[in-house]
Amino acid sequence: MKLYDFPSSPNCRKVRVYLAEKGLTVPLQPVNLLAKEQRLPEFLRRNPFGAVPILELDDGAVIPESLAIIEYLEEQHPEPPLLGTSPLGRALVRAWERRCELGVGLQATRRFLHSNPFFASRVVQNPQVVEEATQVLRERLALMDTQLRDHEWLAGAFSLADITLLTGLDFAIGSGFTLDPAWQHVSRWHTAMRARPSAAA
Repeated sequence: MKLYDFPSSPNCRKVRVYLAEKGLTVPLQPVNLLAKEQRLPEFLRRNPFGAVPILELDDGAVIPESLAIIEYLEEQHPEPPLLGTSPLGRALVRAWERRCELGVGLQATRRFLHSNPFFASRVVQNPQVVEEATQVLRERLALMDTQLRDHEWLAGAFSLADITLLTGLDFAIGSGFTLDPAWQHVSRWHTAMRARPSAAA
């Protein structure tokens, strides 16, 4: 089994942080996205969508998409549980995970693609997209600050929702987004997340 990985991809990092929290070791197969290795025929045979991460099993089966990879691994290694332990708990983890993915991770990616000089020749960059994505980020993080006011972690116990928020938020910060000082609960949570050994994954 091996994980096709690009170090600065937030989706790849999400899987790596998950693996670290589980205490699992999966060999990494680097894919240089900047050199367009994800577009080479050998990679496209594994994933026609040309994206990482993908998990290749020992029999050659390939699982694409970070969430699908994590759900597969969770079934194989249920302890410690990171996707909830009851129907309600699992539903809440998935709800908050999607809120973090769409409200933070996606918006961070939109900001990055439309502001980073590297992508100027690859994307028709639009400052309005950066402004809109930043506004959504601020709105969603304000709601998450409210949730974290009365909760140590987003969905109750520590879970994949927290991992997804960490990777999305760090990606946004890496492209120039700054946390509002008023978000005291998000800041407390972020400090706690960054202190976990898995954050270095």
